[in-house]
This record gives sequence, C-alpha cells and structure tokens, in this order.
Amino acid sequence: MLTEIKRSKKTPFLAAGDEDRAELVLLGVPLDHTTSFRPGTRFGPEAVRAVSESLEEYSYYQDADLREMSFADLGDLLLPPGNVSRALAVIEEAARVIFRAGKVPFFLGGEHLLSYVTVRAATEVFPDLVVVCLDAHTDLRPAYLGEELSHASASYLMNRCLQPGSLYQFGVRSGPREDFLYGREHAKIFPEQVLEPLHRVLPELKRKPVYFTLDIDVLDPAFAPGTGAPEPGGPDFREVLSAVLLLSELRVVGLDLVEVAPAYDPAGITSLAAAKLIREAIISTLKARQY
Repeated sequence: MLTEIKRSKKTPFLAAGDEDRAELVLLGVPLDHTTSFRPGTRFGPEAVRAVSESLEEYSYYQDADLREMSFADLGDLLLPPGNVSRALAVIEEAARVIFRAGKVPFFLGGEHLLSYVTVRAATEVFPDLVVVCLDAHTDLRPAYLGEELSHASASYLMNRCLQPGSLYQFGVRSGPREDFLYGREHAKIFPEQVLEPLHRVLPELKRKPVYFTLDIDVLDPAFAPGTGAPEPGGPDFREVLSAVLLLSELRVVGLDLVEVAPAYDPAGITSLAAAKLIREAIISTLKARQY
C-alpha cells in the first residue's frame, strides 16, 4: 500500500531499512506554505538526513541500536507549490495510507501546520487519540492574519480533531493572551517546562494512543537557532531528550518533528539536534511496541 504515496527518494536517514517490513516509517514533508517570520522549513528533511550520518546507530541512553530497529525512510512527499489546501490533502492521504497499513508514521517537516492533517488522519484509526505537543508557541489562534490554515493555528486545528481534553502542550512560552485563555479551558497547557509536567501526567497518557509532535523551537535557541520563530527562554537539549526517552513508556502511534529551517544555522546545530532526537524517538517508540 505504501507504493501509493508519491514521493521523491532521498539519501535515507541513518540505518533505515526495508519499507515493506518496517514497523515505523519516516516520511519527509517539506511543507513551507504559511511560515510567517523566516521561511525555509522545506529544506528541513534533507538537512536532518544529511547530518544523521555523523551519529552513531547505537544509543547509549537506551542501550539499543538503530540497526536492530524495524524502520524505513520513504523519502519526501511531492507537494504542489503555492496551494496549501491541496498540499494538506496530499499529506493527509499519505498519512491515511500509513495508518491503515498498521505502521507508525514519523513525519519530518516542514512547518507545523502539517500536524493538523496527520493528526486528523490518525483519529480515523484511533478515535481516542491524545496529542503530546512540545512547542514554544501556543499556536491556538483560530486564524492568523485572516488565514485559518496557518502554522500559527496548528494546535488549534489539531485540538478540533480530538476529544475534549486530549491536547497536552509542553514548553509553551509565547502567544497572545487569548491563546493562553483558550488553552486553559480547552487543552492542558504547561508553560515553559517539559520534563516535570510530562512525568506528572504520564499515568493518564498511558491509557491512550499517543501522537507525539515536536516543534524544534521548543528548545532554547542556544540549542536550536535554525528555526523560523526562535523563542528565547526554553528548555535545554537534555530536558527535551529526557522527555523523548519517556516515549518508551507510552503507546505511540504517530510522530512528527517540525520547523527545522537550516538556512539560519550554518553550523548545522539544529539539524543535528533534530537528528539525534529522531534517533531516540524511533528507538523509544519501537522498544515500547516490543512489550
């Protein structure tokens, strides 16, 4: 069924294997239609793959090797330029194919708006889906500058797809007052911190299928300057990494990592941080499925 997805083949992410046998599949989604400050997320998937070869396949954090994990890299989706609605339809259909094939998709963005349709596709298979979102921004606006389909509305749109109280937001430290008021009433929002509140809610998350979405700007810009809307004051890499390792305790059915914009980080720090988080997230997710 995965042959239905129209994509361009790229140099695969570190240690990727055969897609027919893979339990988890990585798919690049170079969506860059609504970025509002600094564009360039369409180049994120390629940059993250390129630096992944500098990493070891072995994770000493988890005493596990990526070469022993059942995952594949499908390449990048072919998206129509200039038409956000059509691009989202292509992304949603690809997500639907993967979910219905019984595989765990890992979408590599691209801007955060892509999570709206990947989450919507996930709810068709998992109606009681919970979303765990790591992001510096609330992204809870019903519209941004008159546009309802915007990366500034990603969490608002995801929340509309979910049952009440199923959106958990961590690391948030920027947004209009209206967003925070909406979040306190319609979501579960944890400002600034990631690890401590995630530990606190872990017992209630364990009962549900989880979609994990990580906007790289949740990190303090000292650790991830290559993103479209950097927000000072965030957690360091170790805290976010520790949160990713907790995925091994959850039933993760889908993931994404978004908003890497490599043009603003010539040293490649952001892409490398993203690649390492992807390695650990893949291992954590697949380890949980072995038990």
